Amino acid sequence: MENPRQGGTDEAALSGPLRTLVLGLWQRTRIDWGFASTRLNDAFRQNRELSAHSRRAVAETLYGMIRHARRIDAALFAGGLRVGPRAPDRERIVAYEVLEQGLAPAAARGMFPDIDWERVRAIDKLIAKGLAPGQSGRDPATRLALAHSLPDWLARLMVADHGGDAEKLAAALAERAPMTIRTNTLAGDRGALMNALAEAGIDSHAGALCPTAVVVDSRVNLFSLAPFRTGHFEAQDEGSQLIAELCAPPPKALVVDYCAGAGGKTLALAALMNSRGRLLSTDVSKKKLAELRRRARRAGVTNVQVQPLPDDPEVATPKAIAAAGGCAHRVLVDAPCSGIGALRRNPEAKWRLTEGDAARFPALQLAILEQALPLVAPGGRLIYATCTVLRRENRGVIDTFLNRHPELSLFPVKAIWGAERAAAVADESGVFLELLPHRHGTDGFFAAVIRRPPA
Repeated sequence: MENPRQGGTDEAALSGPLRTLVLGLWQRTRIDWGFASTRLNDAFRQNRELSAHSRRAVAETLYGMIRHARRIDAALFAGGLRVGPRAPDRERIVAYEVLEQGLAPAAARGMFPDIDWERVRAIDKLIAKGLAPGQSGRDPATRLALAHSLPDWLARLMVADHGGDAEKLAAALAERAPMTIRTNTLAGDRGALMNALAEAGIDSHAGALCPTAVVVDSRVNLFSLAPFRTGHFEAQDEGSQLIAELCAPPPKALVVDYCAGAGGKTLALAALMNSRGRLLSTDVSKKKLAELRRRARRAGVTNVQVQPLPDDPEVATPKAIAAAGGCAHRVLVDAPCSGIGALRRNPEAKWRLTEGDAARFPALQLAILEQALPLVAPGGRLIYATCTVLRRENRGVIDTFLNRHPELSLFPVKAIWGAERAAAVADESGVFLELLPHRHGTDGFFAAVIRRPPA
C-alpha cells in the first residue's frame, strides 16, 4: 500500500533544498524501482526538521514523477532536450512541475533556458495527435503508453482486455489513491469512528460501496491517530474490504485465508465473524505473518490461528492445515498477482514488472488454487481474488480451473448480495466481482466465488 503519510501540495514549485532531496530520492528509486514509500521513510528519518507540508511536497513530487515518468521524458524530448553524459533528472523534476503542478514555462526557462517549455507543456496535445517523439500515428496502445506512462506491453494488454475503457482505466491508475480505512466493528461502528476523526479535526466521508469503509479527506499520518493505536481502524482500500465481505462466512465457521500476507483481509474476516468460529491464516512469509499477529492483537481479534506455509512444495503440509482438509466453509485465495490494479498506490511496480514476470502469474495462481481446493468442505466456497485488471490472471485463471474441475460451479455475486447491490460492483452477468478505479473509485480488483457440491 502506498505510504499513508503521503499527501498533495498546492505549491507550484519546490524550494531548492526540497528539489535536491527529491533528486536524490528519484535517482535512488530509478536504480531498481524499489518501493518509494521505504525510501521516503528513510529520507524523512534523516531529515526530521522537515515540516509536514515539506514532506507532503517531496512525497507528492516523487510519486508524481514515478507515475508520469514516460510522459515526462517524451515532453522533454519534444522540448528539444537531447540526452548527454548526465541523466536529465533535474530537468525531469522541473518538467513534472510544469506538467502537473502549474509551474509557468517562463519560470522553468529561467532554470533551463535551452528547453522549449511551451512545447513541454503541450505534450498531451502532441500525443493525442500522434505527433509525440517516438510515436508513429495514433495506434491506441502506443498513445496509451505515452499519455499515461505505461510500458508498451502493459498498454497492449490493457487495450486488448478493456477496449474503449482502457483510456479511462489507464488515466485512473495514474492518479493518487484515496486514503481509505476500514472500521473495526469489533471496537465500534462507522459512525462512531467518523465522529472520533471529526473531533480530532479530520474530515472524512463514508465509502459508497462497503458499510465499513471510510475515506479520509484530510492529509494526515494515519498511524499517529489514537483510533488507530486503539485498534478502531485499519488502512484498507474499499475494494479489498468488499472481497472480505464477499466471503460471507457463516456463524461459527471455519475460514481459511490461504494467502494472508500481513493480514488485511484476515482482520476484516475476523470482524465479519465477530471474532467467533475459527480463522486459519496461512502464508509462506513468516515476516508478514508476524505483522499479522501484531495487528490482530491491536484489533482485539481472538479467533485467528496463524500457520506458516512451506515455500517448498516437497515439504509436508503442516498438521494444522492438513487437519482442516475438507472442513473449511470458506477458503479465500487472495492470490499473488501482477498488482496492476494497485498502481495508484505502488506506481513504481509498473516499471519493475516485466512482461515475462507478468506472464508467469497465471500458472502460479492455478497451482495455489489446486493446493487450496482440498481444504474446502462439501457445499463450501473457494473465493479467488486478485488486485489486477488483466484478464489472463482473472477470468482466464477461473476458466482453466473450472475446466479442470467440472464438478465445481460458480456462485454469482448477485446470489450473495442480491441483484441490486451486485449491479454496482459486478460484471454484466452478476457473476464476478470486478472493481475498476475509473468506475468505482477503488483499486482494481477481481473475485470469483466457486462452490464445491454438497456431499
